Amino acid sequence: MTIQTPLDTFQTRIGEARDNRPARRPRKRALAFAGLGAALLAGLGWHFLGGNSAEAAPPPVPVVTIASPIVREVTEWDDYIGRFAPSEMVEVRPRVSGAITAIHFRDGEFVRKGQPLFTVDPRPYRAALAEARADVAAAQSALALAQSDYDRVAGLTGDEAMAESEVEQLQTSVSSARAALAAARARADQRALDVEFATVRAPISGQISDRRVDVGNLVSGENGAGASLLTTINALDPIYFTFDASEALYLKTRRQSDDGDEAGRVQVRLQDEADYRWEGRLDFTDNTLDPNSGTIRARAVFRNPDGFLRPGLFGDMRLAEAGTARALLVPDAAVQSDQARKMVLIVGKDDVVTAKPVEPGPLVRGLRVIRSGLSPNDRVVISNFAAAAAGSKVDSKRGRIAFAAQDTSATPSPSEPAAAQATIAE
Repeated sequence: MTIQTPLDTFQTRIGEARDNRPARRPRKRALAFAGLGAALLAGLGWHFLGGNSAEAAPPPVPVVTIASPIVREVTEWDDYIGRFAPSEMVEVRPRVSGAITAIHFRDGEFVRKGQPLFTVDPRPYRAALAEARADVAAAQSALALAQSDYDRVAGLTGDEAMAESEVEQLQTSVSSARAALAAARARADQRALDVEFATVRAPISGQISDRRVDVGNLVSGENGAGASLLTTINALDPIYFTFDASEALYLKTRRQSDDGDEAGRVQVRLQDEADYRWEGRLDFTDNTLDPNSGTIRARAVFRNPDGFLRPGLFGDMRLAEAGTARALLVPDAAVQSDQARKMVLIVGKDDVVTAKPVEPGPLVRGLRVIRSGLSPNDRVVISNFAAAAAGSKVDSKRGRIAFAAQDTSATPSPSEPAAAQATIAE
């Protein structure tokens, strides 16, 4: 029988623990070899593929397209919104009272000045006229009698002569008879006017509205504007277009109104129209600016022979501010922003890009008007703007600036006030 001492038992347990411990040393060794291989592979790749920075090839010179600005005569316009109004508008009211006995028009038709519209019962006024004419006849007879009496005694002399006071009395009777005759004739004229006013006529030519009363209704012709409203008439040829202009635009237009023959020319398009087909001229500006809104009322006049334009229609109007002017045009994308400034990239003879500050204007068929800062001989960058940085060298090739097929809506330049639109002068 073998008896183990405590020391032997402890050593035996240590041996068993070593035998049961996992073999970790070979695994660590494998990981170390793998890391060394990756480092060698990275070093070889850097040597053969990248090399050092001093040996790297220089980047290629960017290619940009350049072109000279287009030079054209353009007309600059300011935009407004307004509505059409009749050149004349009359409220038709009777000047005598009575019953309507006839209507001589159809609602909405065009009427001529002097055309009969309504008939007020004329019989009472004809009777009053006959009475007034009878008074005229009586006054004429009284005057003839007084004149005869005066003539009979006016030439008497000597014993046949009458007292001077009696002669003067007969002379006064003649004067009174003449005055009475004049008053009778005035009353007759007034009664004749009443008979004439019994037929209500069109005071102007234009389109009439619908009737406000029918046959048989009593109308009042008293109290002027308080008389019964029968209908209204609007003169449509010519027709007005009224709008409000800001103080800034008013001042600019006034300062430029003496320049060019086209100043004051206006064009209007209706809500369903794409083109400005209606041509007119500015004919009135009010004498006072509204202190509350800072605007001034203005008006343009348009021919309207077929009556297509009607009062109340809204329209977009543009006003030629100063006739035509010579302008340079470049693509809208060529105008770059540098904070508050506008810049255009120019390529010099040494193929170095420089930035020129410019003052842009409105768009004309996709091209931006340049008011100042650019010359016709400048070579403007029109493509690859991101690569054409100021101060960099580029490889330039010639291009061409062309108008868009259709006109493009424009945005005003940053300066105020600025024209909102421009068109090529015809």
